[in-house]
Amino acid sequence: MQDWGLAAMARRTVPDLPLHGSTQMTVHSLAGVEEAARLGMQCVVLGRELSRDAVRQICARSPIAIEVFVHGALCMCWSGQCAMSALIGRRSGNRGLCAQPCRLPCRFDGGPPGRPLSLKDVSLADHLAELRDMGVSVLKLEGRMKRPEYVAVVTRIYAALLRENRRPTAEERRQLELAFSRQGFTDGYWRGRPGPEMFGTRSDGAPDPEELFREARAACERGDLRTVPVDLSAEIHPGVPARLTVSDRQGRRAEAEGPVPEAARNRPLEEEEIKARLSRTGGTAFRAGRVEVSLSPGLSLSAGAVNALRRDALNTLAALRCALPDRREESLPPLPEDDCSGTDPALTVTLLRPEQLTEELAALSPRIVYVPLERLPEFSLTACRERGVECCALLPRVCTDGELAELERLLAAAKEKGCTSLAVQNIGQLSLGEKPGLSRRGGFGLNVFNSRSLRQCRDWGLESAVLSFELRQEQIRDLRKSLPCEAIVYGRLPLMLTENCLVSNALGCGAKNLRGPCRGDHTLTDRRGEDFPVLSAYGCRSEIENSRVLFLADRPEYRRCGLTFANLRFTTEAPEICVRILERYLGRNEDCPRDYTRGLFYRGVE
Repeated sequence: MQDWGLAAMARRTVPDLPLHGSTQMTVHSLAGVEEAARLGMQCVVLGRELSRDAVRQICARSPIAIEVFVHGALCMCWSGQCAMSALIGRRSGNRGLCAQPCRLPCRFDGGPPGRPLSLKDVSLADHLAELRDMGVSVLKLEGRMKRPEYVAVVTRIYAALLRENRRPTAEERRQLELAFSRQGFTDGYWRGRPGPEMFGTRSDGAPDPEELFREARAACERGDLRTVPVDLSAEIHPGVPARLTVSDRQGRRAEAEGPVPEAARNRPLEEEEIKARLSRTGGTAFRAGRVEVSLSPGLSLSAGAVNALRRDALNTLAALRCALPDRREESLPPLPEDDCSGTDPALTVTLLRPEQLTEELAALSPRIVYVPLERLPEFSLTACRERGVECCALLPRVCTDGELAELERLLAAAKEKGCTSLAVQNIGQLSLGEKPGLSRRGGFGLNVFNSRSLRQCRDWGLESAVLSFELRQEQIRDLRKSLPCEAIVYGRLPLMLTENCLVSNALGCGAKNLRGPCRGDHTLTDRRGEDFPVLSAYGCRSEIENSRVLFLADRPEYRRCGLTFANLRFTTEAPEICVRILERYLGRNEDCPRDYTRGLFYRGVE
């Protein structure tokens, strides 16, 4: 599961049900894993972008099972942080309906058409022993929207590699690539080497490998791939009922009794005859493994009786395998009646660039000014402090364990700089801010979709939470607001947060050069000519913004949704535009962006 509200419901209503954290939770640090464990997860899927060193360090101290994505399609964006499909086509990746717009052609900075967002599929088939040795418990094979034959080929090969503790053969590599690939596979993230070589495409209308898939279908029909091996042991002796015991490889056993065998009048039973009948498991979920028969001489037992023994024993074993364990079922308590709804939301602003924080903007007294923690040293907060404006340090949505020390150093200086609060964007950041004594608010990276998620944010000790911008106005209005709520009502909404830096891939890395390409203005242009700004993000990452700004100043509905705060998110705007937009939302002018969108505020998502 992805949603913390649903997790809280499951813990209360079915407390014995095992819960697994989805990759959509954006868990990518030991602290995130530990928080998932505290919230009842027994297993969690780590972000696909983590290197082997990062996974090894997490596994060494993880209190729960770790699952790693080892084969299949890679999302360009960190899972759980992508809104491109939702905002462009109303099909939400956070709800399992991604339309994969990242696979479409586009241009970077006006260059030739290409597919700079289309990653190759990952394959870690060569690293399974390493994964096992570092303590990974579960391997994830991606099969979304794939044919059953693809699933059969990929799972058969990986199962053999695990069972036989080896690397794939040349033929197995060929079959994996034939089943589906985009110009081969990549293990760039695993090796800690993101870059242009990780990208590839698949030709439109590329034919499926029919011969390989035909063989997979035939193997399934024979039962080679989809059946469970069982051992059978029969005892047929005079004076006692015939008995058959069947057992699977997980230690389950089932028995069946038949009639007492009679003395043979003509041809007595033979051991090979019994073995042959017991091995005929076709049409069931099982296939015969080891078959043993203890048979006294001179006995007779009808073929129907032997078949009934096999059928009854296998049915009993199937029932054992499918039986659910006894689990408690509790009633779900209602949410508390406390209500933190607002009647007229106070305006807050998010600023990404130091020059946007001007005296003129501070003089308009927004309730909160959010500033990226990593750029906080470049900002002057004096004007905000003088006017009593709360300054909140905004954490990056992704912060791996290797980056944590730098952020802790920045946080230690944040209070002295003038910040009084901290906006967390991931469950792995909940403990940050305690040492410097900063209060905590929830950023949009937490993906708050419902009332129970809000309640969980309150239980974490957050003072407010930004709601998902995938919610439409009615959904925002109807939330049980046990915590003050904030919504983005202006600005370019973030579509993607990418581990692969688009600027570095195209122009080279300028991370250590403040005048390098990372600090410049860059754009992606789609097939329709829409320009999407590409901004540098913490950790040599990229953030792709929507081509149009969200604008709701002329729509009073956002003020009637019970929000406490309404956020203006400034990204590419010049300082004077930031001031004019803030004045517009304060009702002091009638400005309107030339090209804007209402986002998902009215239409919502599928």
